[in-house]
Amino acid sequence: MEYRWLPGHVAYTPVWEAMREFTEARDASTPDEIWLVEHAPVYTLGQAGKPEHLLNPGGIEVVKCDRGGQVTYHGPGQVVAYCLFDLKRRGLFVKEYVEKLEDVVIGTLSDLGLPTARRMAGAPGVYVPYNGQQGRYDPQGELLAKIGALGIKLRNGRAYHGLAINVDMDLAPFDGINPCGYAGLPTVDLRRCGIASSVTQAGEQLVANLQAVFD
Repeated sequence: MEYRWLPGHVAYTPVWEAMREFTEARDASTPDEIWLVEHAPVYTLGQAGKPEHLLNPGGIEVVKCDRGGQVTYHGPGQVVAYCLFDLKRRGLFVKEYVEKLEDVVIGTLSDLGLPTARRMAGAPGVYVPYNGQQGRYDPQGELLAKIGALGIKLRNGRAYHGLAINVDMDLAPFDGINPCGYAGLPTVDLRRCGIASSVTQAGEQLVANLQAVFD
């Protein structure tokens, strides 16, 4: 499985268009690919996304795209992995694929020193315990804050889009939306969980785990 980093803080739309072109052009023998990217600030609204979840975009670009899910934010300090996988060739159904992606994110966070990440029922993505009163990561917290997001699109049995992990970023833009359609959902990153990691380090560990699961 091939992977590559796209350099710099990359605009969202050209990468989205390139993913679609890759998926349209590939055939049954095309190797799967992983594209790693750190985006310039952007809000993306999923295919069924409701505009009312976009509360205050300010000067940040808004792109309505074709992935599943509601609205999310991408920006510097977050690693995004676009997984261009042929699910039909792999014999994977969407539900199983999403569960595997969540497992990869949970395993990656554990490898980076954060073993408390978990799923939340009814809300795709990955979360960590959070203390609502103190507004910070708390391994014993009863609430959950989002640290990893997922969104996929399937065309002719082939998936694109992928997942994102918050590493060390300005989280303020998340206040301008209902993240993934959930009002008041807190978000957090690795730095605020006490984990010192670069985007590159997190991305390389993420790729290693994706390869281990999907190769």
